Amino acid sequence: MPPDPMIRRHIYDRNISIMADKTLLLKNADLLCTMGPRDASSGLSAAHVGRLGDHCGAEIKNGGLFARNGIIEAVGDTDSLPADADTVIDMTGHVVIPGMVNTHHHMFQNLTRAVPAAQNAPLFGWLQTLYPIWCNLGPDHIYWSNALAMAELALSGCTTSSDHLYLYPNGARLDDSFAAAADIGMRFHGTRGSMSIGESKGGLPPDRLTEAEPTILADCQRLIETHHNADRYAMHRVALAPCSPFSVSMDLMRETAHMARAYQVGMHTHLAENSEDIDYSLASFGMRPGEYIEAVEWIGNDVWHAHCVQLDPQEINLFARTGTGIAHCPCSNMRLSSGIAPVREMIDAGVKVGLGVDGSASNDSGHMLNEARQAMLLQRVMKTGDAMTARESLALATRGGAAVLNRDDIGVLAPGYAADIAAFDCRGIDFAGAEWDLLAGLLFCGPIKTSYTIINGKIIVDQGQLVSMDMQHLLSKHRAMTADLMGKA
Repeated sequence: MPPDPMIRRHIYDRNISIMADKTLLLKNADLLCTMGPRDASSGLSAAHVGRLGDHCGAEIKNGGLFARNGIIEAVGDTDSLPADADTVIDMTGHVVIPGMVNTHHHMFQNLTRAVPAAQNAPLFGWLQTLYPIWCNLGPDHIYWSNALAMAELALSGCTTSSDHLYLYPNGARLDDSFAAAADIGMRFHGTRGSMSIGESKGGLPPDRLTEAEPTILADCQRLIETHHNADRYAMHRVALAPCSPFSVSMDLMRETAHMARAYQVGMHTHLAENSEDIDYSLASFGMRPGEYIEAVEWIGNDVWHAHCVQLDPQEINLFARTGTGIAHCPCSNMRLSSGIAPVREMIDAGVKVGLGVDGSASNDSGHMLNEARQAMLLQRVMKTGDAMTARESLALATRGGAAVLNRDDIGVLAPGYAADIAAFDCRGIDFAGAEWDLLAGLLFCGPIKTSYTIINGKIIVDQGQLVSMDMQHLLSKHRAMTADLMGKA
């Protein structure tokens, strides 16, 4: 059993103080891309754009950066940077980008990858197959599945992740997820999911996976007061996240929105994922998804919705007008045959769009670079070869995700931003022949694992190896958790 979360918080705070006055220098990168938007058309605020420095959208050969205490102070040609630091990494042969931002995940689901009965089912059937297995989850399952998920993300170049935990059987708590994030070193937005409408009341989940709505709201308040940090560069934040329109009441949606806004935290849910989702909304509420989210007050800059595959043009415009964000999950959408989200139309309309790997039982992977690759390819399949460029897709994976999570301190390599960095070795077979355009090669020739992942100035992946937790121990514990569920299925 992982230690008590308050002990974890003490350890985390102590480690922050230990890190004080530590400097980091990256130098000699074959290419460093800042991923800063070139103008305000990105959907970010003018103030955000104004902080990007001289290398707005720059792609710098022989590039590097200098950071102090986890915050970038200078970015540019290596010769323009300080000559030394406490930690110096020679990035010769590497492409360096901002750490990617995962806007939607269900980390516990990596314990139920490739379950035979769920392999070929669409969303609702897939859920109904897996719900009985998930009834057996407990605190240890949540901790070790989250630790593995964050290790997997870090190895793909992801430095910030949200997670949507919406079921809490057998004493499981979101605190277990925060404990795993602290141990791996992931910048983490834990979202308190919930289900209150079970099968007996016309919902999709079994009754035993639902909670009473007063219990849900009380725990939401507890988690905000325990774990949420609104400060710039915060490592841990909380958002409130009723699971979906088909698993909670409209009253709970409204009450959750009121609490979230009283505490000024984010709001997250699933929306318009597939045609079944639309049919349920029309049959149960007499409303399309856009009408529904307006009715329950779930629009605004503090809200992001997952999937949104089936939004119509009017709903896309609603998202654009209100600053509501979207977590685009291309691999999961393909895996569950949900469809192809109209991402080109969303971006062109001015909607904030980020990427999400979604659950490891609907994606069966947690590789952010692959998610960016698939986002690019899907728009080309849907439209034309130039419908989405590699650079556009990488922007969705970095600064796009930051905007969706309503953060202006990550997703870009520039002075004043967090030292969250991913570096990929371009000297191997994956990149052979891609010297024409190394940045585009990350997507066209990938996906590959990161060589270095740095979060808040701390090295989490070093020369391709996770260093914040023993990988063999992690895998052993994870296998034991999977075996436990298989034995109870």
